[in-house]
Amino acid sequence: MSTVSIDHIAMPTANAERIIAFYKRLAFHINDEAEWRAGEANIFSIQVGDSKINVHPEGYTAALRGPTAVPGSADICFVWNGTAAECEQMLQDAGVEIIAGPGPRRGALRHKNAVSLYARDPDDNLLEWMVYE
Repeated sequence: MSTVSIDHIAMPTANAERIIAFYKRLAFHINDEAEWRAGEANIFSIQVGDSKINVHPEGYTAALRGPTAVPGSADICFVWNGTAAECEQMLQDAGVEIIAGPGPRRGALRHKNAVSLYARDPDDNLLEWMVYE
């Protein structure tokens, strides 16, 4: 047996409303948003393919979390299923500033050529979109 994928990662936010609006502009689905708003869930998550990012809203405390995690500490790389130009257009349409790229990168699929684009979310987390050619 072996580890085969990542189920989820978690990141704290300083402003849940701002994070929800940002990731929705990028067409991500927000899981458990209604339950979180109703006070029935302590967290919500951002769906990314078969994985998710659990978001710990401001004031969230739990024993099972990184003890030094703070908003802005995440560095996440997404895989874009299209061209670099299409990714760039999607980010521009969402009003997201591209801070670097597109430029050549070496991703997890080391046998494939890739380029990536970088941006930041409202908490200043570094976001990368990897585009495999």
